Amino acid sequence: MSSAIVLLSGGLDSATAVAIAAQRHDKVYGLSFRYGQRHSAELLAAQRVAARQNLAEHRIIDIDLAQLGGSSLTDGSLSVPETPTEGIPNTYVPARNTVFLSYGLAYAEVTGAQAIYLGINAVDYSGYPDCRPEFVAAYQNLVNVATRATVTGSTIQIEAPLIDLSKADIIRWGVELGVDYGITVSCYQADEAGTACGVCDSCRLRHQGFVDAGVEDPTPYR
Repeated sequence: MSSAIVLLSGGLDSATAVAIAAQRHDKVYGLSFRYGQRHSAELLAAQRVAARQNLAEHRIIDIDLAQLGGSSLTDGSLSVPETPTEGIPNTYVPARNTVFLSYGLAYAEVTGAQAIYLGINAVDYSGYPDCRPEFVAAYQNLVNVATRATVTGSTIQIEAPLIDLSKADIIRWGVELGVDYGITVSCYQADEAGTACGVCDSCRLRHQGFVDAGVEDPTPYR
């Protein structure tokens, strides 16, 4: 019996990654994080996605990255950009995916999972250094030498099935798998009900993805 861990944010991409993992594996575990982000709506969305996919288990881990700051998602004194920006935007959370993957790796050891899925995407989020194929390859090298499981002959594979896809292609794949995008939250500054701002990078990319995919956007915008 194969099993997998999915890093589940509650957004569009991670919901698609969960559906892909559920198609490929007998048992799927979800792992979400309360890391000091601006709102809890995405965690409520993660719980909805976990329930819809009937995951074997869904855990929410508390990590206070707001103590470090350095991102508009964890530091209330910084504003979320509402127009396109050049370079790495301030919504980048320093080392977030490295930290999250490390927890996912520990969870994989505990559960005996053979894979860890994350919904990162280099096409739409090329400004984020930890959403690139180079990052996944480097972390895989770490995994191969870092755990009792991998040094005793087992394999834990880092899977990023969406990394080279456009947002439209991700949505089309998710629709084929029956993903309900209406229960997901992608907005960087959603209100507690999950209503999206419609102007942050994530909202713009999400909405354009639905337009390009020819799929009705179910997102509630302010």
